[in-house]
Amino acid sequence: MNDVLGITTTLDGKLRRLRLNQPKANIIDAEMIAALDDALAKAEGNRDLVAVLIEAEGPHFSFGASVEEHLPDSCADMLSALHALIRRMVAFPLPLLVAVRGQCLGGGLEVAMAGHMIFATPDAGLGQPEMMLGVFAPAASCLMPDRVGQALAEDLLYSGRSISGEQAGKVGLVDHVTPEPEAAAIAYVDQHLRSKSASSLRMAVKAARAGYARQIAARIDEVEALYLQDLMSTRDAVEGLQAFLAKRTAVWENR
Repeated sequence: MNDVLGITTTLDGKLRRLRLNQPKANIIDAEMIAALDDALAKAEGNRDLVAVLIEAEGPHFSFGASVEEHLPDSCADMLSALHALIRRMVAFPLPLLVAVRGQCLGGGLEVAMAGHMIFATPDAGLGQPEMMLGVFAPAASCLMPDRVGQALAEDLLYSGRSISGEQAGKVGLVDHVTPEPEAAAIAYVDQHLRSKSASSLRMAVKAARAGYARQIAARIDEVEALYLQDLMSTRDAVEGLQAFLAKRTAVWENR
């Protein structure tokens, strides 16, 4: 296990497990993004794997991305790296499962939604609170409508409110609601994927997801440009981030 990401292989070499290892927040910062991207790149080259599982150490999946890295001086590099990871995940050539406990917010939920199948506890909390800070969630703006529909996605993205794992299962944000998401994900791989040809499974994943992956990649480019060129030139976006870091109430001037 390295500093930020635990990496193990189980089910006779068929399942690679990646564990976020910075509890309790498991912040999706530059170091975590790089570790996930590297681990997934290596998993792509393992021809014996039939699936990858992303899980987390501690009571929470992730509190989200680093707010400090969202500030104007660093947000371009941060978004570029995060969105490269999201594109890799969406187009990943094997089933990519995510196990969620506790809070799964902001960039953490974006990472989860970029996976192919989400397992979550009934009492998990899932949301995109970026609007509370005066910014929007770029990757979630692309990923969420396909999971929950346009109307509910807009509700969650505009309000910044969270919903429980149980609610998320009912609306399609989560695929499986279970008290033990890691065990359920492993059981799914064991029962449904382990016996399959790993090479044929890769072809099946490509056939099912190629069009979706192209769509998401194009949309992410659009919203990243909107975020960097338009949003971050506004006074309120910077004010919201700085107020959060200073633990004070933001003062909006609507400009």
